[in-house]
Amino acid sequence: MGLLLPHLGIIFWTALAFLITLYILRKFAWKPILKGLNERESNIAASIATAEKVKLEMAQLKSENEELLAKAREERAVMLKEAKEIKDKMINDAKDEAKTQAAKIISDAQASIHNQKMAAMVDIKNQVGKMVIEVSEKILRKELSNKAQQEAYISDLTNEIKLN
Repeated sequence: MGLLLPHLGIIFWTALAFLITLYILRKFAWKPILKGLNERESNIAASIATAEKVKLEMAQLKSENEELLAKAREERAVMLKEAKEIKDKMINDAKDEAKTQAAKIISDAQASIHNQKMAAMVDIKNQVGKMVIEVSEKILRKELSNKAQQEAYISDLTNEIKLN
């Protein structure tokens, strides 16, 4: 039981050693330790503040990026819409131009056909007129006293013309 209860001398020397150690620590170590702890605390606080600031800046940049992306998407949608409208307009213009050209070609072809038809009609009329004149001339040249011979001659000439 003697081991469990300390003597007064041990208590004195222990207390004295403790106070000397406390004095030495307070005189030489406490200030640098407290100064180091304060610096570390301020560095940690500054780092946390910087991290918060960076976090806020990142959040702001993220929102700005999202806004820019939204604007870019809107602009892309507008550009695509405009491009589609231009494409549709060009297609419609090309169709209209093709229809106009087709109508012009058809109109020109109809006019050409009409002109050729009229020229053919004039040519046929001229040929018929010449044939009539030739037949009449032949009839008039030949003097026939008999009406039956005259009619037979006209029939022969008519058959001759139909064969040509």
